[in-house]
Amino acid sequence: MSFESAISFFLACFVFSVTPGPGCFAVIAQSLTRGMKPALTLACGMILSDVLYLLAACMGLSVIATQWELAFNIIRWCGAAYLLYLGWGMWNTKHADAAEAKASHKSASKLFSQGFLISISNPKVILFYIAFLPTFMDLTALTANDIGLAVVLNMLALFAGQWIIALFASRAKSYFQSEKGAERLNKGAGSIMMTAGVFLATR
Repeated sequence: MSFESAISFFLACFVFSVTPGPGCFAVIAQSLTRGMKPALTLACGMILSDVLYLLAACMGLSVIATQWELAFNIIRWCGAAYLLYLGWGMWNTKHADAAEAKASHKSASKLFSQGFLISISNPKVILFYIAFLPTFMDLTALTANDIGLAVVLNMLALFAGQWIIALFASRAKSYFQSEKGAERLNKGAGSIMMTAGVFLATR
């Protein structure tokens, strides 16, 4: 991969990371309700899933994605149901419950796993990668160095995008400090999460 191709690949992955979708909505909702650090932990789980899809695309496994459409649709619908479940839980969280949840903190591993499940339930990501990868590299002549560089650039670009999203969402959180404001925040975050579920189900 040339230097110019590497820069272009990084920018393409960055734009992909900030494009509205289930993962983006989930990070916003998490950052609004719990803060930036938990949101980034969630994002790291999603990034791992994306890297696995990128590797699958590099190895030509997109053929499986097209031939096993029903199985992938079932995975996608399960992911959508999971997002709706999380959003409904946020929507119904009262101010006191939110304070208790914030004090207890979800474990990093649970947030990471949640992020991984959100992203892995969207198998169409592999089709996205296989569509634009040929623009930056010859998939018929990939080397280990090419794949390694693509993975590193992909991880950096996705993390940068999710960091920016989490930062802006956490800044907005400061405007919802009162009891009524916190309840509105929970309902807003829940709505965002449920929107992510609907978005995933209808793609």
